Amino acid sequence: MRASLIVAIALLVAGASATVSADARREARAQVEFGIAVAQKGLWKEALYRWERAVEIDPTYAAAYNNLAVAYEQLGEFERAEKAYEKALELEPNNAMIRQNFDLFKEINDRSKRRSDR
Repeated sequence: MRASLIVAIALLVAGASATVSADARREARAQVEFGIAVAQKGLWKEALYRWERAVEIDPTYAAAYNNLAVAYEQLGEFERAEKAYEKALELEPNNAMIRQNFDLFKEINDRSKRRSDR
């Protein structure tokens, strides 16, 4: 549906600030990367599981929260998507990619709400 978000989430794997152990970040990153691979195949529930696992392992990993938000969005869980985007931005407020994803999400979500209110 939003193939460009797959690219965006892939780019976020690389950048992240962390105060967790290197092992935890490495394990979380592996979950995120696996989630990206399955999301590219349209397996959003599996991707969701992997990204949920990643934030359990490393709750400071903004990219994992961003990707989690994308999965929630794809599965129609918009309130959860919004919360995940907000958490990602709380962790990395200056991350332009997360901000762009969240802004696009809000724009689309707001447009959908306006249509349903008519």
